[in-house]
Amino acid sequence: MKLQDEAKPYDEINITPMLDLAYVLLVIFIIMTTATVQGMKVNLPKASAAPSLAQQTTKAITVTNEGRIFLDTIPVTLAELEQRLNQQKALTPEFPVVLRGDSQTQYQNVIDVLDLLGRIGITQVGMATKPLVM
Repeated sequence: MKLQDEAKPYDEINITPMLDLAYVLLVIFIIMTTATVQGMKVNLPKASAAPSLAQQTTKAITVTNEGRIFLDTIPVTLAELEQRLNQQKALTPEFPVVLRGDSQTQYQNVIDVLDLLGRIGITQVGMATKPLVM
């Protein structure tokens, strides 16, 4: 007697689950690539071949909210700052300066330092700020 419910081997491979997985991966890929491109489309300027400020000797001038002035980490007065910057200018005529003013400092303290930099003839001056968090 022969059983009619004998199991037959599969002749074909069911590819439906594999196609479902491929479609899910395709949708995830499309969503991720379009989500990373944000902002307006603009023509960005080309950078020059000049050395960057990071490769040069940069001096940091900090003005605290009490009006104290620091050259790198050394506290100085305006007269001492002028003397040290003149010494640095004699060694390196074109060196960059980064001015860091506390947000609570009086505006006049920062202007005094900027006037001093203008008198000395330092033209590469940057103002350090925190990035705006949205």
